[in-house]
Amino acid sequence: MGIVCAVLRAYTIVVFARVILEWVPVGDAHPVGRIRYVLRLVTQPLLAPLRALLPPVRMGSVAVDLSPLVLILGLNLLAQVLC
Repeated sequence: MGIVCAVLRAYTIVVFARVILEWVPVGDAHPVGRIRYVLRLVTQPLLAPLRALLPPVRMGSVAVDLSPLVLILGLNLLAQVLC
């Protein structure tokens, strides 16, 4: 179970890093943009189905995507059950 727990924790950190780096306004050619691109490739397979189920929450003129939060909560719950 140790490996499964480590993978769950690492993926949680990857999702959190993607959320943070999405706010950094750099192009894809920038080193931070390249890291962000890799994080998108890794996290998109789990975030895409959640985005299909959860519409963005409107807050005035801004829409907030809650799918990363739901994914992080789900990963933490799964880690608590398995670890």
